[in-house]
Amino acid sequence: MERYIQAMQNSGADAWEIIDTKTQSWQFYFIGHALDQNRATDVEHITLKAYKQSADGQYMGEATAAVSPTESTENINQIARDLVDHASLVQNKVYALNQPSAASPIPHAATSLKQEAETYLKAMQSVQETVDEDINSYEVFVNLNKRRLITSTGIDHTDTYPTSMLDIIVNARRDNHEIELSRLYHAGTCQPLQLKEDIEELMRYGKDRLLASPTPSIDNCPVVFSTDAALQIYSYFLDNLNAAYKVRGISHFNIDEAITHEAHGDLLTLKTLRYLDGSPANFAYDIEGAPIEDATLIDHGIVKRFIGNRMFSQYLGLDQSFIVSNWCVEGGTATETSIRSGACLEVVEFSDFQVDSMTGDLFGEIRLAYYRDGKGGITPVTGGSISGSMLDNLNSMQMTQASRQYASAVIPKATRLNKLTVAGES
Repeated sequence: MERYIQAMQNSGADAWEIIDTKTQSWQFYFIGHALDQNRATDVEHITLKAYKQSADGQYMGEATAAVSPTESTENINQIARDLVDHASLVQNKVYALNQPSAASPIPHAATSLKQEAETYLKAMQSVQETVDEDINSYEVFVNLNKRRLITSTGIDHTDTYPTSMLDIIVNARRDNHEIELSRLYHAGTCQPLQLKEDIEELMRYGKDRLLASPTPSIDNCPVVFSTDAALQIYSYFLDNLNAAYKVRGISHFNIDEAITHEAHGDLLTLKTLRYLDGSPANFAYDIEGAPIEDATLIDHGIVKRFIGNRMFSQYLGLDQSFIVSNWCVEGGTATETSIRSGACLEVVEFSDFQVDSMTGDLFGEIRLAYYRDGKGGITPVTGGSISGSMLDNLNSMQMTQASRQYASAVIPKATRLNKLTVAGES
């Protein structure tokens, strides 16, 4: 590490940062429940960043490069000098970098790669399969990470944290037809009961997909989101609370103002979390060295705070700011029964689903949904698409009291947008 520090000190940079991330990993590849192959890895990634101010002190540019841990000293010095040259071509308004500050350590549970791998493999063996719905294949990655940040301003701290991933494919069969559904789960540490429940839910979706009829066309149709696609809905709010969006004139949110007027649905409360059990993003500091805090960004529909990286936070006049790691949306007032009441469409599988954070427009291609006719009938449907705008749905959005965690985010278990258009296949 001394070679990299010395290279940055001698590069001519006005300021610099070094990020050194070491990751130990155990990886398993299964066909069904039979181990096909496995491996262990131990890798290191080093990133250098140089800052350079203009001669008049009005502007500051930055440039970043990944450098091999086995790079020669001569090449490291050349890369550092090149970064300064590249940074000098960028003209961002000057801003102050983070200074050293104290933050309490994150309470990570004692774990090892062996323990975490065993937890995942036992969870997979506990999944209830049938003759017609079963696990095709899956991959498990468990990682222990150590990330060190060193800066010219005096910051030198290390975050140690676990991450993990499960990539799974399940099969469902009926008569002479078969279908595959896949999921990619990210976590810090394995939550075995929730994982088992999620995989068995996915197999049920596969079974129902084989029974699905064409989706009907419906204008102004209430749509319920009860899977990870709902993250895109809430990311719309999180993005518009980013200092970069506000500085660039993209966000229409304003401090101490409501995100919508005359709301007759649930009022949104969105918070950042320093620690979230099972999350892969439990850090004491963000990637720029700012301490991460618990903070309320939206309180019952009222904007309380913007947040973001150091540059745009400085431009917005925010001294105490950080890059979001964990976040949550508090539950609303609806029960899981009431949010599915009346005629509505609950989409659980998309081929693609997107919410444009700039415009609020949303679009999704339906792979599996459940159409409720409001009279007790529930029909699995497939095909077609949904479209609409978040702006049209802010007044009437409904959320369940119960919540569900997806990696570093906790959101309502089900969300209902009441004014969408369903373009069907019949």
